[in-house]
Amino acid sequence: MLSPEIVSADGVVRGRVGRRIARWRALPYAAPPTGPLRLRAPQPVRPWSGVRAATEFGFAAVQNPQGARVGPRTWQPTGENCLTLNVTAPATTSATPRPVMVFFHGGGYLLGTSSMYSGARLAARGDVIVVSVNYRLGALGYVDFSEFSTPERPFESNLGLRDQVAALEWVQRNIAAFGGDPDNVTIFGESAGAHAVVSLLATPSAAGLFHRAIAQSAPADWTSTPEQARRFARRCLERLGATTADAATVLSTLPAKELGRAGDRALARSLREEPGNFPFAPVADGEFLPEAPLDAIAAGRAHPVPLIIGTNRDEATLFQRFAKAIPHTPEQLTTIFERYEPGAEQLVTGSYRGYPAPRTAVRIGGDHLFLRPTLAVLEGHSAYAPTFAYRYDYAPRALHLAGFGATHALDLVPVFGWVDGPVGRAMTAAGGRRAFLAVQDYIQDNWLNFARTGQPLAPWTPYTAEQRTTCIIDNPPRVLVDPDAARRAAWQGIRKCEA
Repeated sequence: MLSPEIVSADGVVRGRVGRRIARWRALPYAAPPTGPLRLRAPQPVRPWSGVRAATEFGFAAVQNPQGARVGPRTWQPTGENCLTLNVTAPATTSATPRPVMVFFHGGGYLLGTSSMYSGARLAARGDVIVVSVNYRLGALGYVDFSEFSTPERPFESNLGLRDQVAALEWVQRNIAAFGGDPDNVTIFGESAGAHAVVSLLATPSAAGLFHRAIAQSAPADWTSTPEQARRFARRCLERLGATTADAATVLSTLPAKELGRAGDRALARSLREEPGNFPFAPVADGEFLPEAPLDAIAAGRAHPVPLIIGTNRDEATLFQRFAKAIPHTPEQLTTIFERYEPGAEQLVTGSYRGYPAPRTAVRIGGDHLFLRPTLAVLEGHSAYAPTFAYRYDYAPRALHLAGFGATHALDLVPVFGWVDGPVGRAMTAAGGRRAFLAVQDYIQDNWLNFARTGQPLAPWTPYTAEQRTTCIIDNPPRVLVDPDAARRAAWQGIRKCEA
């Protein structure tokens, strides 16, 4: 059995060791970004004396409290002191170091918490170590206030992305103490977390910190230009009632929750004016993130690690019900296609049977945000590194009856082994439990084999421009060559207008 006390680079931490799983929670990977460290790049952890208890979750990043809901009536506290991660490992010792899987949660760079993703079932099934990471969100993590820096009070850009790099550096320094292999690290994430994975592929300082990557439903071109980032930062400043003259003081002294709320209000205005253009995002600042990840990937300047990337068949049905971030009506889609060269709308909508029926419009909206940039990643990365495509299709009967189908984030249920928990039981109340369990086994086995070897299981083979092999994750699963070829060709055939 593992000892509950682990000596890391920063000190001794005491976790909890059960019969099958050992857990260490809220381990700091950077100093609290508070006071003079607010809106600054992450700084090293200050060493502590004695033994640090690592048995309870700490703060989630500052956000709307609803985003940190961890149960029907339970919310995780939020605060600026959030730069922590959690380690879950098999309780037994191993003769050889175990593969490491580092998860970045989704939530639009606006919401979410690592405490939802312990990875206990994944670790136990695959004999791997799972690390889940908190990083700064919203205005405190994804707004570039650097133009308001002063010599006395500098601010940096790309804070959330910098946090993720700092977490991976912590893994390199410390994971061997937990039985992990720092030379076999797989990063994976869903939605905004998948965008983080794609961004890390293009981040120079992340070189060598991970060796494989999995991106689930990545809005992969969700990256701001410097001008877009400046415009949104000024909009946030307006919401704070501040001017450029007093910006540094206001940003440094305002309560964090007020800064977060100002960012949320500025976001709401941006989405009204530019549907589908999400401003909480990394910025291609020419330094920490030298260029947009899709440009780096297309040019072969991304880290050439093996990659699994894919989307869900019915991505946007969730947002149609509960959010308006994804354009999903013919009128909204027309607005989106005005950003493209002439003929784009007719080319894309003509490849979908039934348009302009509402359900078809919803699918096009989801495919615009997720499938279109995922295809660009597949085409680009596959020229330089082993790349594997998938589409997640399975949904239990209750979700089909409710009109959701294989909606956004549903793939998290089998990946983290929740089918045999309360969430999975609720989803299969109308039937489909056995099939959902089979899908869970299939996706976990492939994710785990990829983490061990850099390849999913046969017959899933790499995606190439000549043979676009795609795994359809369903019951039963199947491997197809260039599924939905007409839609793929349509999305790849449109170009945005020059700015």
